[in-house]
Amino acid sequence: MRTEQQITTSVLVIGTGGSGLRAAIELAELGTDVLAVGKRPKHDAHTSLAAGGINAALATMDEEDSWQQHAADTIKESYYLADPRTVQVVAQGAQRGIEDLERYGMNFAREEDGRISQRFFGAHKFRRTAFAGDYTGLEIQRTLIRRAEQLKIPVLDTVYITELLVAEGQIFGAYGFDINAGTGYLIHADAVILAAGGHNRIWRRSSSRRDENTGDSFRLAVEAGARLRDAELVQFHPSGIIEPESVAGTLISEAARGEGGFLTNALGERFMQRYDPERMELSTRDRVALAAYTEISEGRGTDKGGVWLDVSHLPRETIMSRLPRVYQTMLEEQMLDITHNKIEIAPTAHYSMGGVWVDPLTHATEVPGLYAIGEASSGLHGANRLGGNSLIELLVFGRIVGQETANYSRSLTSHRRSQAAIDHARNAVQSLVSSDGQENVRSLQRAVRDLMTAHAGVVRNEDGLKRGLEKLSEIEQRMKNIGIHPDIAGYQDLCHAFDLKSSVLAARATLESALERKETRGCHNRSDYPLTDPELQVNLVWSPQGIVREPLPQAPEEIASLITEVSQIGKLVE
Repeated sequence: MRTEQQITTSVLVIGTGGSGLRAAIELAELGTDVLAVGKRPKHDAHTSLAAGGINAALATMDEEDSWQQHAADTIKESYYLADPRTVQVVAQGAQRGIEDLERYGMNFAREEDGRISQRFFGAHKFRRTAFAGDYTGLEIQRTLIRRAEQLKIPVLDTVYITELLVAEGQIFGAYGFDINAGTGYLIHADAVILAAGGHNRIWRRSSSRRDENTGDSFRLAVEAGARLRDAELVQFHPSGIIEPESVAGTLISEAARGEGGFLTNALGERFMQRYDPERMELSTRDRVALAAYTEISEGRGTDKGGVWLDVSHLPRETIMSRLPRVYQTMLEEQMLDITHNKIEIAPTAHYSMGGVWVDPLTHATEVPGLYAIGEASSGLHGANRLGGNSLIELLVFGRIVGQETANYSRSLTSHRRSQAAIDHARNAVQSLVSSDGQENVRSLQRAVRDLMTAHAGVVRNEDGLKRGLEKLSEIEQRMKNIGIHPDIAGYQDLCHAFDLKSSVLAARATLESALERKETRGCHNRSDYPLTDPELQVNLVWSPQGIVREPLPQAPEEIASLITEVSQIGKLVE
């Protein structure tokens, strides 16, 4: 019989990356009891991998910039699938987000006169991406950890949450276990904030590490009664390294292109001339990823199935001061000196632009007491996320959701609980611990990644998506016969089993939504539907019961007037 701990808090935050910590900090500063839990050490959260920068219309470099232009760029490059209300909240709140980081002691790169430096990122009209070398996410994560420690926020970073607890349709906590000791955790809470990332690890080549972004937020939310929005809209970053296999997909920051890096194919051609001759390497991520995919698939790629990214023409000082992580990564992984050598790259699954359905202003879900932020949520990015927008999103909505959950907790006059819900969560863990089937969990995870790569990658079609769903159904049947084997090293097998459950749900939502979106728009390329369909300028909201088309409101005139038409240049070039 495993032991079990019971904890009570006002607000439970699931996820200890940037969004989770920012929400926890806001709650602590408001005097609200908060507990943050994560399945990996907070110092190693996924936010620490974000490299290039964080967006805010500070106008330190280009005084013409404004929050309205930031919003316009975001909506335009979302292919009109971003919710204008969410976009406005982020663009208007971005400067406050930067100020919060400065208040917490963040060190930004600065000009000689003290202004925060800002650089171009793809598809931005002005220089509005602030940064700290090419390790901006790591510096933000360190800054938030320091502030959380100052506020003495309790953080449990070896707890895996398996189920949200719901009584009469309302959240009352969560259940989980310690990944080392197997100890059960029954956590009572007035509100729960989901900040456990997206689902891009369900592809074979991904910028996420092996056991993160496996769709945990999606499964927890859906099983609690929430829905998913735009699960099919997944950003493939153009530049993931190809080898060694153990780290395939590891990101080479967009900053490498922002600082002047060239992309060439095996013939030595700067192939972006064919796809976006005006912006070239500074085109949007979806265009550059599709261009690289096309070059490779049409036989102009390298022998290993990639293209080349070259920064060797840049001054060594530029590389060492502005791309230090890229330099270090390639030295460590391939013994490659990028000041003299090209980097071999290919598109990699990078970011979940869809996620849990949330209110555009408060990020509350449809389940009372449940909120979602960061990559777990949806609404800001539409069909193409601008580089640098995710880091500012987590700061803006981390603060807002901290305030919202504090107010929600204070508003409750009673706390409903359900023994049946607790028993269900407890038994779900126990039944897996005692399962002794023949199927290997890791093997099934690999099968999910293989099918998603083969049938729901950069370019998709109806036949492939249907074959993917058939393979997924087979995996769902095999999952009934898995074996779990906790050992002296801990309960990793049990973690993988729940990762698998999450990955399968996320894969089904993605495949079914991708089938429904019969058009090419942003990151979503349908070879059988190469044009954009005006009727599909809607969000697709998924639940196990089916898909609903959700219309979007129009952008306010002060933003809409700054939006130029979305170009199809570089999209599925014949």
